[in-house]
Amino acid sequence: MHKVDASLNRDLFAENQAIAQGIQDRLHEHDILSFDFMGAIGSGKTLIIEHLIDILPTILPNKRVGVIVGDVMGDDDYQRICKHEVPVVNINTGKECHLDAHLIEHALHKLNLNKIDFLFIENIGNLVCPADFPLGADKRVVTISVTEGDDMVRKHPLIFQLADAIIINKIDLVDIINVDINKIMNDIHHLGEKTVFLTNAQGGKGMKSLLHWLITP
Repeated sequence: MHKVDASLNRDLFAENQAIAQGIQDRLHEHDILSFDFMGAIGSGKTLIIEHLIDILPTILPNKRVGVIVGDVMGDDDYQRICKHEVPVVNINTGKECHLDAHLIEHALHKLNLNKIDFLFIENIGNLVCPADFPLGADKRVVTISVTEGDDMVRKHPLIFQLADAIIINKIDLVDIINVDINKIMNDIHHLGEKTVFLTNAQGGKGMKSLLHWLITP
């Protein structure tokens, strides 16, 4: 049987944590608030970020946004964000199922931090790996959609435990797909006190409340 040295994992996580702290310190030096959006593929992370970019000027007219987009391959989400005419960096991880602090550190070199007030980071689409790798963001948000079923929280509790807020998206489809939203909320309740947003990103429902929460230090 192949043996894995647990100390290597500890060193990897410790190194990531140290880099993440350095990232947060650097962003704070530039008065930048940052947000790590985690969640499964198809949960609506990109569309939510797009909405937040568009409505931010209506709340804070002089504030500027930067975005880092993570995908295993391709630049589809990057191209979507580019249409909103904000600075954006695309990261392809290849085989890796998550962004890590080292990748974010390099991505920051491609952004002019003097011209950014808020940084959105869209993580790789899954509910497992990103939980173990903080990126130095001020707030970590995990997004699920009702189309994924009503057992997602209890199947992947760690990422929800670590998140500062949980977004339950596509709530307009609850009746159509016969998902019990109360089961999801009950599973979240068992994790402790959590900030939860019920959204329909396609129609813009819940976006302003989410943005107000994000931009409040």
